[in-house]
Amino acid sequence: MSDVAGVPRVRNCSQYRTFMCNMMESRGILSIIFDLDNTLVDTAGAGRIAIQKVCELLKSTLAQESHIRDICECYLRKLHHESFDPSEGKTIDSVRIHHWHEALQETQGTDPDPDLASSCYYTWKNTRLQALTLSPEVQSLLEELRKNYKLLLLTNGDTQTQWEKIEAVRCEDLFSVVVVGGDHPEQKPAHSIFTHCFKSAGVLPQDCIMVGDSLSTDIQGGVNAGVRATVWINSDCKSLPQGSVTPDYTIPSVLNLNDVLAELKLK
Repeated sequence: MSDVAGVPRVRNCSQYRTFMCNMMESRGILSIIFDLDNTLVDTAGAGRIAIQKVCELLKSTLAQESHIRDICECYLRKLHHESFDPSEGKTIDSVRIHHWHEALQETQGTDPDPDLASSCYYTWKNTRLQALTLSPEVQSLLEELRKNYKLLLLTNGDTQTQWEKIEAVRCEDLFSVVVVGGDHPEQKPAHSIFTHCFKSAGVLPQDCIMVGDSLSTDIQGGVNAGVRATVWINSDCKSLPQGSVTPDYTIPSVLNLNDVLAELKLK
């Protein structure tokens, strides 16, 4: 029985919630939220190329070549554990130059030439940016998807670093909304940054799917935000860690996303 043709009468709050949930699901997917690093672009691969370039620089500079790999590994450890707060008045460039300075100092046991730390950093940074590309296949996929979906880019990281990557890849025009975590009080997996995305795109959580390579930020964030489905990019075919959040779908590459979308249409 209904008061309006085709709309069932709901008698209590529980029925209303069920009705609204069914209505939202019947709308289908309206928007796809993408992570950037190691989802759309091979940041890890670009990083390996950048480190190799620094190794070549150090070979032409240092007397003891045996230290070179240790210096680079020390820098990468510092990068992995990096804590950057722009309110302290430092730039990300100065922080990372200092990482190289410490890596050189700790590995060699002497104070390095400050210019060498700067050269290492800018060689690494510029080489990595040059190596970052949106493959023709991924670009084609995004161009096709944007005909039917609102595409959002949501990437964690320092403001300067992530915008430099986006500019290097030249992908901003492919998205309706681009959100960089460093521009906001909280980053993925915080609910607040997803709420900002939904409002900016004019969509509801249930209208969206979240696609990314990180279980702890992309997938957990999508679950926290209540998106329709989460899609884990598992390029290394890793097993789910014990106690980890469970994605709704797992694919080896973003290029397999159409398989997930086709399955979602059948639900």
